Amino acid sequence: YMDRYEVTKALWDEVYNWAITNGYSFDNAGSGKATNHPAHTVNWYDVVKWCNARSQKEGRPAAYTVNGAVYKGGRSNDVVQASAAGYRLPTSDEWEYAARGGAVSRRFPWGDSDEIQHARANYDSSSSYSYDTSPTRGCHPVYNDEVYPYSSPVGSFTANGHGLYDMTGNMWEWCFDWHPSYEGSSRVIRGGSWYGYADICRVGVRFFNGPDYAN
Repeated sequence: YMDRYEVTKALWDEVYNWAITNGYSFDNAGSGKATNHPAHTVNWYDVVKWCNARSQKEGRPAAYTVNGAVYKGGRSNDVVQASAAGYRLPTSDEWEYAARGGAVSRRFPWGDSDEIQHARANYDSSSSYSYDTSPTRGCHPVYNDEVYPYSSPVGSFTANGHGLYDMTGNMWEWCFDWHPSYEGSSRVIRGGSWYGYADICRVGVRFFNGPDYAN
């Protein structure tokens, strides 16, 4: 199972506020353009701890532990998945399976085309890519209000074949794995973002950032 939507600022705040009164600590409090926009400016450590807090808040087992204890504070690269019953990040492969929505050999989450336009996703359109056929160029004209970030409310575009939204564009999404080319130093991020071009919005692309990175 996977959440249909990117984590909204409202949901992030609800869990975060519970967490800091129940023994959790974070590097970043998180931001969001509005309550129904995706949460952002959180690093990998923040997100993994937030997953544990959401689990415990709902009476589920925490997915992540460090040396046998529920992971609640600090920056640890010894995090292991101890339970599949709590909230957790997808692995990179799980993310790609989910993003494809059942489509085979497609460039994007929609199964009827290998082209991308602003009608389908919130991204930065450029004529540099033959498969970017959007009639509008640059950042999405609906969400470009000259106040960063140019995010869109979650679920603003059509879901993919698995009923999942925003698997392309809007906000980068953390995965659990180390990037295979940067084992021990960078975790996988996927999906592109509102400022990403069409090439990094492809479902097959694995990008990376250090787990302490929050932008």
